[in-house]
Amino acid sequence: MPNVVEFPQIVERGCGLDVHKESVVATIKGTGIIEETRTFGTFTCDLLALGLWLKENQVTHLAMESTGIYWKPVYNILSAEFSIILVNARHIKHVPGHKTDKKDSNWIAKLLISGLLKGSFIPEQPIRELRELYRYKRKLIGQRVAERNRLQKILEDANIKLASVVSDVFGVSGTAIVQALIQGDTDVFHLAALAKGSLKKKVALLQLALQGNITMHHRFMLKTLMHSLENIESLISDIDLQIGQTLQPYQQQLRLLETIPGVGAETAGGIIAEVGCNMEVFPSEKHLASWAGVCPGNNESAGKKKSERITHGNKSLKTALVEAAWAASHTRDTYLKRKYNSLIARRGKKRALIAVGHKILCAAYFILKNMEEYKEPNDTALMEKRKQAQIQRYFKRLHELGVAPRLN
Repeated sequence: MPNVVEFPQIVERGCGLDVHKESVVATIKGTGIIEETRTFGTFTCDLLALGLWLKENQVTHLAMESTGIYWKPVYNILSAEFSIILVNARHIKHVPGHKTDKKDSNWIAKLLISGLLKGSFIPEQPIRELRELYRYKRKLIGQRVAERNRLQKILEDANIKLASVVSDVFGVSGTAIVQALIQGDTDVFHLAALAKGSLKKKVALLQLALQGNITMHHRFMLKTLMHSLENIESLISDIDLQIGQTLQPYQQQLRLLETIPGVGAETAGGIIAEVGCNMEVFPSEKHLASWAGVCPGNNESAGKKKSERITHGNKSLKTALVEAAWAASHTRDTYLKRKYNSLIARRGKKRALIAVGHKILCAAYFILKNMEEYKEPNDTALMEKRKQAQIQRYFKRLHELGVAPRLN
């Protein structure tokens, strides 16, 4: 007989939920109740019936895996009545054996009442809505980039070398020229005359670039892609308006976050959308960095350090932090820029950006926690020490080459 794992009981009565697209398998365990497993549907009436059954058995705590999006309606309906723990699926892998939904829910319930589950971070409802808006906006921006690339591909196919002359094909001049091509205008002199601003200096070159072989198919594709881009731009504008309204209660936090070098209004809003404003849910800035996936992993066995690569973490937040880190690396005389420059030679651009993004996130943690502006770290002593060490290295190298005496 295999050994049965027994854990001390921490929660008096709990329920493990194995959530799927069309069903929820629930197992109740605890003191004074008979262990029982039931299967419910995922319609709202089914979830309300699940809640009534749990209340009849005086269950107080629920636990479920964070699988896809199917946990969200369960959480939204039951969170008002019960304490719910959303758990990373990797943290509750079932013991080896035959895997079934019933055994999964039983195992989750057992871990729950034994106090062995650690809940995932679930922000409050306004932050969840803001997060959804920001993530959808990023998707739309990606679609816009894809559509612009397709349009330029059509122009190249028609041998219209507009991108070789115009810095921005989708600027005022470029858009006017593309619209004229869609209308059937092939007169290069008339098309080139649509140039605005500094592009007027390149009229002769523009005329050569616009000598192509555009067909009806090309015009149809250009018209379709321009229409698609207009729709995407309209959607992005609507979402920006909704984001602005949702961010109204967080204006002070936004202003404080924007004091970090490299962090603009867009990044500040993205940080709030992903982590919220209540930093009490994270015990320290290290926990936040680990959750976001911008700090080295910790993998040690038999006294040997193994891979320390970063985890997947929160991809949306990580993207925003890397963008902010890149902006910070181009600021003037800031700690973050000096940090980037000191790391890029030794660790490379990608690792340097992640490290600076880590610094930005740690700064954001304390800014939101203490509600105070970013303070530039005083690293004068450290920079002077590095300067002297660099001077010594140069003098040592010169001495080795026989160019100058070595200085102690």
